[in-house]
Amino acid sequence: MVTKRRKAPKKKLVKKSAVKRRPAKKRVSKKRLPARKKIKQNIIGKVTHYFPHVRAAVIKLKAPLSIGDTIKIKGHTTDFTEVITSMQIDHVPINTAKKGDEIGLLVNSRVRQHDIVIKPLKK
Repeated sequence: MVTKRRKAPKKKLVKKSAVKRRPAKKRVSKKRLPARKKIKQNIIGKVTHYFPHVRAAVIKLKAPLSIGDTIKIKGHTTDFTEVITSMQIDHVPINTAKKGDEIGLLVNSRVRQHDIVIKPLKK
């Protein structure tokens, strides 16, 4: 005997509720910002450590430095200028230091590791 196949019941079409669509965003051409001008300054060194109780910074020098020079220390939260009054290497006071020396420097404000020491250009 041959059996008849039943037809599958037809699915009812269900209307989807209207979905609220956001309006398409307007494409705005991005204007390029002008390149920042790098101010040429004499980078003297970098702060490697800071001793808060004696307010002294340890600086690795990339250029010579002497007492009486004006320096600027610049970092993420640091930005000040001062005249060098005291400098030491291994607890021995010195008047001048050469490139490559790691010196202790008396500072008036807190400095942090990786702050840059700059010798401002004279106008």
